[in-house]
Amino acid sequence: MASSTNNNQPFGIKDKIAYMCGDFGNDFFFILISQFLMVFYTSVLGINAGVVGTLFLVARFVDAFTDIGMGRIVDSAKPGKEGRYRPWIRRIRIPVVLAGVLVFIPWVANLPYALKIVYIFVTYILWGSFCYTAINIPYGSMASAITTDPVERAQLSTFRSVGASLAGVIVGFVAPMIVYVKDEAGNQVLVGERMFILSLIFAVCAFICYTICYKWSTERVVTETKTAEKKTSAKDLVKGLVGNRALVSIIVAAIVLLLAMLLAQSMNVYLYQDYFKNTKAMSIASLLGTACTLILAPFSGKITKRFGKKEASSAALLFASAVYVFLFVAKIKNPWVFCGIILLGNLGSGLFNLMIWAFITDIIDYQTVMTGSEDGGTVYGVYSFARKLGQALAGGLGGYALALIGYQSGAGIDQTEAVKNSIYAVATGVPAIGYLIIALILIFWYPLSKKKLEEIREELDKRAAK
Repeated sequence: MASSTNNNQPFGIKDKIAYMCGDFGNDFFFILISQFLMVFYTSVLGINAGVVGTLFLVARFVDAFTDIGMGRIVDSAKPGKEGRYRPWIRRIRIPVVLAGVLVFIPWVANLPYALKIVYIFVTYILWGSFCYTAINIPYGSMASAITTDPVERAQLSTFRSVGASLAGVIVGFVAPMIVYVKDEAGNQVLVGERMFILSLIFAVCAFICYTICYKWSTERVVTETKTAEKKTSAKDLVKGLVGNRALVSIIVAAIVLLLAMLLAQSMNVYLYQDYFKNTKAMSIASLLGTACTLILAPFSGKITKRFGKKEASSAALLFASAVYVFLFVAKIKNPWVFCGIILLGNLGSGLFNLMIWAFITDIIDYQTVMTGSEDGGTVYGVYSFARKLGQALAGGLGGYALALIGYQSGAGIDQTEAVKNSIYAVATGVPAIGYLIIALILIFWYPLSKKKLEEIREELDKRAAK
C-alpha cells in the first residue's frame, strides 16, 4: 500500500485544536451518558438496574460488528479531496447529536414498562453502536493521516486528551448543579426535564466542536486504497491482529481501564448523591480531575520522551492504585477530604490517559512492521470496540452491583447504611484493583518499550527509503 505526503499546509496549532475539538465533541455525550444515563434510567424512567445492565451488554455485542465493520469501510474507502476520514465527520455530526438527545427524553417515563424498555434499547444502540461509531472510528484513525511525525502524533494525543478533559469538566461540574434538586426530605433528586434541556445544549456544543474538527484539520498523508490483489484476506487480517501482542495487551488494559474509570464514575453519582449527600462535591471533584489533566499536559511529552510511554505510565498507575487502596481502607466520611485525596489519584492515572492515543499510534506502526499491511482503521476499530466493551462492562456490572447490594430505584428514596457503605467500597476498591492490573500489564505483557519503539521507527524509515 503506497502513501504520499502533502506538505502544502504544514502541521500547526490549527491541527491540534481541530483534533482536540473532535474528542471535545464526542465526550459531551460520551461522558454525560457514562455518568448519568444509569441514574436517569433508574430514577427518572423507573427502569430496573439489572435491565439497564443487560442493555449495555447487548449493545456491546452489536458493537463487535459495527466498530470493526466501520474500520474496514474506512480502510477500503477511496480518499477524496477532503481526505479519507474527514468526510465522515461532516456526514455524521448531525445524526450523532440528535441520537444523543433522544436518549434523554424524560416523557418516556409515562409509557408502559415494556415500551420503555423497547425505547431505551433502540435509542441507546442507535446512538452508541451506529452514530457514535460512524464518527469516532474515522476521527480516531485520522491522526495517522494528519502527520507521520512521532512527536506531532504525541501532541495530537495530548490535545485529544485535553479536549476530553474540557468536556469532562463541563459535564462533571455543570451537569450536577443543573439536573439535581433537593426534595423536602433533603435527598438529591435528578429532574428528567432538566436533563433533557441540558442534552439539547450539549448537542449544540458538540455540533460546533465537530464542525471545527472538520474544517480545521488537514489530511496530509494520502494512502492508496488496496487493489483486489493487495487486499488482506479476513483470515490473514485476524491472524495479524491476534498475533499483535501490543494490540492484545492494550485491549485488555483498555477494558480494565474503562471498567475501573467508568464503574467508579457511575458509582460516584450514587456516592455523592446517597453516601455523602452532597452533589456539589461531585462537581468539585470533576473540576479537580480536569485540573490534573491540564497540569500534566505540558509535561507529559517531556516525561514520556525521557522515560518512555510504557515505563512512565506503569509507574504512575502504581501510584494511583496506592491512593485508592488508602481511600478504600480509610472509609472517608467528609466529601471534601475525599475530593482532595482523589486529586492525588488523578495525578497518577492522568499521565496514562494523556498518552493512551499515542500508544495506539505506536501499535499501528508495530502492526505495519509485523504484517507489511496498513490497516489503521481496522486496528482502531478493534480498539474502539474494546473501549466500548469496557464501558459496557462498567455500566452492566454497575447495574448488577446496584441490584446486588439492594439499591432501591426511584426518586427521593433514602438508601440503607449497608447500601451506602457498599457503594463507597465499589467506588474506591474497583479503581485500586484496576489501576494495579493495568500497571502489571504494561510492565510484563505490553512489548513496546522505549527501546523497542526506536527499533520500529528505524525499520519503518528503512522501508520508506527503499
